[in-house]
Amino acid sequence: MQSGNRCGYGEAPAISYYQVSLESLVDTLEKNRTSIERFVFTDPERFWHFLHHLIPAHPFLICALDMAGWDLYAQGKGVPLYKLWGGTGLSGPVTDFTIGMDTPDRMLQKMLERPWPIYKIKVGSSEDIPTLELLRANTTVPFRVDANAGWDYDTALQIIPQLKALGVELIEQPLPKESVEEMKLLKAVSSLPLIADESCVSEKDVSVCATNFDGINIKLTKCGGITPARRMIEQARSLGLKIMLGSMNESTIGSAAIGHLSEWVDYLDMDGPLLLAEDLSSGLTYQDGVIGLPDQTGLGVVYRGVQKNER
Repeated sequence: MQSGNRCGYGEAPAISYYQVSLESLVDTLEKNRTSIERFVFTDPERFWHFLHHLIPAHPFLICALDMAGWDLYAQGKGVPLYKLWGGTGLSGPVTDFTIGMDTPDRMLQKMLERPWPIYKIKVGSSEDIPTLELLRANTTVPFRVDANAGWDYDTALQIIPQLKALGVELIEQPLPKESVEEMKLLKAVSSLPLIADESCVSEKDVSVCATNFDGINIKLTKCGGITPARRMIEQARSLGLKIMLGSMNESTIGSAAIGHLSEWVDYLDMDGPLLLAEDLSSGLTYQDGVIGLPDQTGLGVVYRGVQKNER
């Protein structure tokens, strides 16, 4: 988005398992270009409501445009985005680094190649416990486990005590989102915090998750951008839920938006740029899990085109 000599950036990654492709994003944007360009932009929240009514079935695209709107607005105010919301810019929680599912030896190799203060381990096979035992034998840092809705109730009941003994801090989405009643039962007996991911997509899901989970994972791309994410944070706090900000392999553009919100949450999963072979922008720093936000106005990112990621 442009206003005068200022340019606002936003991002929505193409995610195949949500049936979102680059082609579909571009096609929807082009079909609605005239309406969007005619909109008189005054503030991001008004812009988000316009987009929500214009293209309600496209939260990924709404996210990208909403993000660009906030970037442009904060630039116009001459402040970094977090300052616009009354933030300090002090570092929020450290971000984890994700170890994707693979052979146990390959997962160990990935971990050893990236020393980090906390790891998020993707699980969902019969070798989960042996794999975590192998990883634990090579580090003392906390683990987070992401089951991606891959367990049933009995499996979760059996495995959670073993995970606690292995130094796991929390579990993301242990059961399928349809298993509402079983999640209530599991929450009542679990010795580890349970964080909703697939069960918490948009604002309407937050209150439901309060009965089934200990916390929620908010992903800007899924919920439709910064504007609804801020409301979700406020709602989750009022319900006593822990809050994680998650990523979907965004480049530095999308990750910067996550970073500006980070001081208001409990957990951070913002390693997207570290997992990419190529990045679109610069501005963030990662030092032992601590995120360094840029001092420039708006998101503070510098678009540079596709370049090899040297981090």
